[in-house]
Amino acid sequence: MTSFETEGGQTPLLQTPFEIAGKRLRNRVVHASMTTLTVRDGRVMPEQIQYYANRARGGAAMIVSEPLSMSVLQSVPGKTHVFDDANLDGLQRWADAVEMHDCRLLGQIQDPGRARHHVGRHLNAIAPSVLADDLSWSVPRALLAREIRRFVEDFATSSARLKRCGFSGVELSCGHGHLFHQFLSPQSNHRDDAYGGSWENRTRFVAEIVAAIRSACGSSFIIGLKLPGDDGMPGGIGPAEAAIIAPLLAASGEIDYVCFAQGTHAASLEMHVPDRYGPRMPYLDLIRTLRRSVPDVTHVALGRITDPAEAEGILLRGEAELIGLGRSLVADPAWPVKAASGRTNDIRYCVSCNTCWDTIITRHAPISCVNNPRVGQVDEVDFWPRKADRSMRVVVIGAGIAGMEAAWVAAARGHEVTVFGSSANIGGKAWLRSLLPGGEEVSSIYDYQTVSAQRAGARVELGVLADASTVGQLKPDAVILATGAAMLPPSWLPPEVAEAGWVPDLRSAMAGLIGLAARQPGTAVVFDMDHSEGTYAAAERLHAIFSRVVIITPRSAIADDMSIVARQGVLRRLSHKRIEMVFLCEPVWSGSFEDGVLGYRHVYTGEVRTIENLAFLAYSTPRSRNDALLAPLREMGIRVIPVGDCLSPRDMLAATADGHAAGNSV
Repeated sequence: MTSFETEGGQTPLLQTPFEIAGKRLRNRVVHASMTTLTVRDGRVMPEQIQYYANRARGGAAMIVSEPLSMSVLQSVPGKTHVFDDANLDGLQRWADAVEMHDCRLLGQIQDPGRARHHVGRHLNAIAPSVLADDLSWSVPRALLAREIRRFVEDFATSSARLKRCGFSGVELSCGHGHLFHQFLSPQSNHRDDAYGGSWENRTRFVAEIVAAIRSACGSSFIIGLKLPGDDGMPGGIGPAEAAIIAPLLAASGEIDYVCFAQGTHAASLEMHVPDRYGPRMPYLDLIRTLRRSVPDVTHVALGRITDPAEAEGILLRGEAELIGLGRSLVADPAWPVKAASGRTNDIRYCVSCNTCWDTIITRHAPISCVNNPRVGQVDEVDFWPRKADRSMRVVVIGAGIAGMEAAWVAAARGHEVTVFGSSANIGGKAWLRSLLPGGEEVSSIYDYQTVSAQRAGARVELGVLADASTVGQLKPDAVILATGAAMLPPSWLPPEVAEAGWVPDLRSAMAGLIGLAARQPGTAVVFDMDHSEGTYAAAERLHAIFSRVVIITPRSAIADDMSIVARQGVLRRLSHKRIEMVFLCEPVWSGSFEDGVLGYRHVYTGEVRTIENLAFLAYSTPRSRNDALLAPLREMGIRVIPVGDCLSPRDMLAATADGHAAGNSV
């Protein structure tokens, strides 16, 4: 037990009420802004309201909404329109649904400016100066002074509209490389008028917005600022610059809280959603430093805070007054309630994989979570399945995360559940992933499933390779098939060689290397037709074992199937570790590798080059379903439900979603 945990895992400071702008917060938990992508045609939607109402029911004391369209200059269909009265009813219903749970709702004011996450140019980009976006290379037009004044007026008018509808305040998002950040940063603001040049001028736009909102909404309306603390950009805003900006903006006394973020819309974008490869609570040193620049303003701590004990420690040490949670409350909206009652074992923890970010930015789908298959559903908060009408015998074949999700849900519904796992460990491929770099937190997915399965009475038998006869003897009413998938041998590898296992798939190879501590001479080569995070985690582990690591892919880049923030992290780590990347190539099979030489051929030119001192070769490729039991079991008249990779090889998000749906369907 840490020094700031109480007996039973409870967190007393986290539960202490707090007052801000004359409004009472029931505890110290703030839901940081997260885009839900549930808005259609600028209208408030029922799914959107449900998501926020769930977080309020789950115990958050204050919620900052996703970015809103607060000006006619921001009329986009994917953000809630606040700039006219057309949405009044929806905004009122949204505020009521949150505030009725003693939770304050704040609207976020933000504009991306020249920033663009998607492929292609931003055709209507605006910015303080005509400078290309660092990621998309979109070239904006510079905002005119009259347009800046229009933004200020519209933001104030819309804030007043939010207040009339029942919102408790607003937050200005001035970080992450968005428009306000672009005005603050010397790197992106080259103006020579009243909004550029000196620090006073660069902060003028934000200061005018704050003053206008305060004038329109009064002293009891919360105004918060999310500020850049370190954008990681040469010539941008580092801690020293942030320590100048923050007191300038706080000097008027009109700011109720500040929070500091990292990253910008450039090669440092990954910093603003820190993943599990870095330290826990990576913003904490920055928060401690910048707190001294504005000591009299309430601070909200941000940045990969996932555990109640971490939050309690921040409060105990006086590093912040409030705790901002984004992804943690996506994973479990009841996080605050469970923390308050000492039920930390029941929390579905955020694994910092950024799948939520990926779904909204890359897949353009409503927000979802690897560890929470019920995001935004009516019964999401502290979910426990309802009992089925009658109890059945259910067999789950496979103890990976798809199978274990199905098992605990089915058992909780009152079914007699038996799980057969072929390995000695629960978790399947996720167990192996947890042992590779950046994988430790993956274990929390199957840890929760295991505890829930035990609570619900499921029987788990490990080390059993179940066949149709074994399953049939149990006379099940339903079988959930979660037997995963296997990597297909690549076309350059002769079938007899693949069958003999002389060149293994990467998963099998890494399973054999997990316990290896001694460093090995020679070169490790990975043939990459997978392009997912696990392949590159394996490459990092190989780097700790072998003298040299080379990734060969037939594509023109690596990590193609990953979101931009995850891909940035992969590229940064591989580059720092000098892991070599060979593009548009595939190995050439020469009969054997006894001479330690591997040839590889360019897929277009046919040019062949070689790699010397080969000590390890494995492939990471698309997978085929391990569904050999499907037909025999169905021929026995048994209802069979394939899930996860056995249904269709995909990712962990699909595995938990499939398993959850299957468990609820029996």
